[in-house]
Amino acid sequence: MPREVSPTHSAFLELREERQGMEEGYHFLDEKRLILAATMLGELQRYEVALNEFRSDYAAAVESLKAALARHGLEELQAQPTEGPWRGALSVHGHSVLGVLVNEVDCRTTGEGSETPLPTGSPEAKSCRERFAGLLPLAARLAAMTGNLERLSYEYGRTSRRARALEDVLLPELEQELRIIDTALEEQEREEAIRVRRAGLAQ
Repeated sequence: MPREVSPTHSAFLELREERQGMEEGYHFLDEKRLILAATMLGELQRYEVALNEFRSDYAAAVESLKAALARHGLEELQAQPTEGPWRGALSVHGHSVLGVLVNEVDCRTTGEGSETPLPTGSPEAKSCRERFAGLLPLAARLAAMTGNLERLSYEYGRTSRRARALEDVLLPELEQELRIIDTALEEQEREEAIRVRRAGLAQ
């Protein structure tokens, strides 16, 4: 419901300034929505590319597992040497998009510089180990992009709700209040004009 505001010129000017501030806020939120939407779209495209790459590599890893199982059987494959402790490097670089953190993750698996000798075994078991270990960098990238999309989506939803509240509720209510005061002020001016005219005739 519109607020009860005294129909005065000062109240009219205050409401008009308030409307200008709301309009500026709405334009900012609208631009923020567009930027967040564009950022989400770009991140989603990168995510889909990485996901397709992960699915392809995962399918190859599954085939290598099948080959290893065909050669060794389940029990013997479980006895094959493992990669041991994870050897690699994980770096995270973040930047802000209108206050939303967007991370870039670089995860590399490597045996270089490790004092632990690489495990031995059959070529099938070795291929299986390497292919599944190679999924880790892609999984890390996908995890980072999933987090980015979640944060961007949350901020977009919050920004969109605020923009709609201004556009659909607050600004229309303010416009109605301005019209009511403007009408009241015009009526007061007419009454004042009539009063002055009558006073002049009486004299």
